[in-house]
Amino acid sequence: MFVENLIQGISSEIESRLNEDILISFQEYLLRAGIFTVASNLLATVIFITIILVVLSVVLSVLFSFDMLIALILAIFAPIVVLIVFILIRSEKRLSYVEKSIPDFLRQLSSMLRVGMSLENALADLAEHGKGPLYDELRRVIIELRVGKQFEESVSDMCIRLNSKDLDRSFKIILNARKSGGGLADVIEDISDDLRQSLILKRERKSAVTMSIMFLILASLFAAPFALGMIGIYSSFMLELGKAGAICEVAPLAAEIYLIIHSIFSGFLIALIMYGDWKKGFKFSIPITVVAFMIFYVVSNFGMSLLNF
Repeated sequence: MFVENLIQGISSEIESRLNEDILISFQEYLLRAGIFTVASNLLATVIFITIILVVLSVVLSVLFSFDMLIALILAIFAPIVVLIVFILIRSEKRLSYVEKSIPDFLRQLSSMLRVGMSLENALADLAEHGKGPLYDELRRVIIELRVGKQFEESVSDMCIRLNSKDLDRSFKIILNARKSGGGLADVIEDISDDLRQSLILKRERKSAVTMSIMFLILASLFAAPFALGMIGIYSSFMLELGKAGAICEVAPLAAEIYLIIHSIFSGFLIALIMYGDWKKGFKFSIPITVVAFMIFYVVSNFGMSLLNF
């Protein structure tokens, strides 16, 4: 009960101090990712977890002689990184689910048009009986149409909310075919077939690059952090012998910088191989960098103890 009241108090403080446009934008982004939580409550929960982790990091640093600065940085940024990665993964999964359901949705729509239903009535019938993010947004479209919103505008807004290029392109073709008076059912069926073939090609491409992706992930998460962590062990060993030069003092910092750069570029390379779009690399770069740095930190700081044991 105390925790809930504290989170609610932090949430109220966020709503009063944070710009309303920022909160609305963040809320829309959460909805696009299929996260139906009040934005201020989610931010309040993250802040609460961060405070707990900061306190724990200070206590553990004192008890076990950890580097307090590193511990505080991890405690502050870990919840934020986890939230960002969680939202990105949920958004990607929702988009993937939507795009997989588009061909079947279009084929059903084409079948309804062939039996004489209008486009609006066919969409309303599909929205009533369908399940999933696409059909949830269709129900919103139907409600907007009933309160007087233009069909083209409502459909365009739906495509923006779902963030699907395939859906946006499909409805643009459908609307153009509708205006020109062509065979709408045939056009929709052709679009469905094209999207189905596109999905097959995407699955084949993902299967073809799986081994390359696994190699990059293993190299980024384990091989590079372990190898670079050994530099810290060597530097500590040389310091204990009293034979450390300037290179031994600079090497650990250089290894950290190289590891971060290597992890970030690995994430973008994975995105480029999987999707052909480097912009999706943030989804991979952030978790790879965090995990790799944690492994590097453990190896470089506790490797000597483990070896002596």
